[in-house]
Amino acid sequence: MAPATAVPTPNTAMRELRGDLSPGEFATVIRRAARQIGEHVSCDARYIGRIETGTIRCPNYAYERVFRHIWPDRSLADLGFSPRTAVRGRSAPHPPHHLDEENDDVRRRTFLSGGPTALATVLGLDAPPRAATAPTAHFEPSGLAALPLPLPGPLPLPAPRRVGSSDVRYVEQAVRDIRSADDAHGADTLFERAGQSLRTAYLLLNEGEYSLDTERRLQSTAGELAISVGWLAHDSQRLADARSFYAEALATARMANDPALEAHVFCNSAFLARDAGRPREALRAAQAGQSAARHLDSDRLLSLLAMREAGGWAVLRDRDACERALSRAHLLFERGESEADPEWMSFYGEAEIAGLEAQCWSALGEWDRASDRAALATALQEPAFVRNRALYTAELAHDRLGRGDLAGAGEHGSAAVALLGQVRSARIRGMLAETARRLRGCHAVSEVGAFLAGYDSAVAAA
Repeated sequence: MAPATAVPTPNTAMRELRGDLSPGEFATVIRRAARQIGEHVSCDARYIGRIETGTIRCPNYAYERVFRHIWPDRSLADLGFSPRTAVRGRSAPHPPHHLDEENDDVRRRTFLSGGPTALATVLGLDAPPRAATAPTAHFEPSGLAALPLPLPGPLPLPAPRRVGSSDVRYVEQAVRDIRSADDAHGADTLFERAGQSLRTAYLLLNEGEYSLDTERRLQSTAGELAISVGWLAHDSQRLADARSFYAEALATARMANDPALEAHVFCNSAFLARDAGRPREALRAAQAGQSAARHLDSDRLLSLLAMREAGGWAVLRDRDACERALSRAHLLFERGESEADPEWMSFYGEAEIAGLEAQCWSALGEWDRASDRAALATALQEPAFVRNRALYTAELAHDRLGRGDLAGAGEHGSAAVALLGQVRSARIRGMLAETARRLRGCHAVSEVGAFLAGYDSAVAAA
């Protein structure tokens, strides 16, 4: 007789610690605590539910470090978890995904760092081909053909491979890891690796067999990954490539009938169009994004889309329309967070909205207001978002120069240069290059001289 399946024991200790917070609010607390110690966990309301029902009997090591940071006087047993040895000591040959999270971590890290061939090995897709002849075609989803990326040979697929929800989770985590690395280091060093991961996601989508639910999730996740790669292209100043990736993501969103993914694509497309000097396209994209997001119950998403619209109006020098969009963005932002807010919006806090407003006032030539908002963005930015700290500081240098404050421009330019060792972003380097160009000939101001010397050294060492 087969042994009876154990019924999970609810974790009452963690439920008591959550108190009056909703699962989504509790997950936000855990994610913020993780960032304080340099961890990046994908905690959400669903994960909290799995803990409280006892489905997760013992957290993985990343979560354990976060929990010990939050509750330093409590052991895992005090938090209601089983000993790791008890959970890992199973004899079943194929343990359920949710009880083997350390193995998950290895597999998704392989996905992120190793590209398609490594993931093929992990997922069992690297069996010898039936025929001895080598294949001659490369795998590429539409929209990737123009990228100067080294494409690996196609993966041999002797038979369709069944793709399940656990595979989708690996792709979802790769998206999170790419975003986290971008927040800390910028896009330049990530672009090619992320492109490899995207090709692998489409390989699973195009070559695998799956249920309708898995297909929907995999489509949406591949779309999110395409957006992430598009953003990396944008931040690396590969604007045409970014537009191609966003077009791929939009097509995927439409096929999946996924309004949340569609709103995300339009949000990023609006930002790209503004930076590429196409403000009317930026407006259309921002407005289309607001239409897609209307029924998603996320005021923060609507706020960000209103900020994207404001940026388009600012470049068009329509001050009244820009101010109306800014007012709407702030009103929506002040309504607070909700469980419906997309996970990718973790960057959109008080610092980001101040930074985006600074860009609007800068485009309108309102240098005092632009400087004030850029200074606020710099002061409020969380340490984990190193790329954004460098961005806001470079923006502040630009705005101080706009209002004629040469010393302030040099001082903040030097602060931004000091962050270049940690951040690889062609967009930020381009901003500093423009500030340096305009400050040439002003060496008599000591702060300017120090900035130019530091900037020239950084460029020479790059």
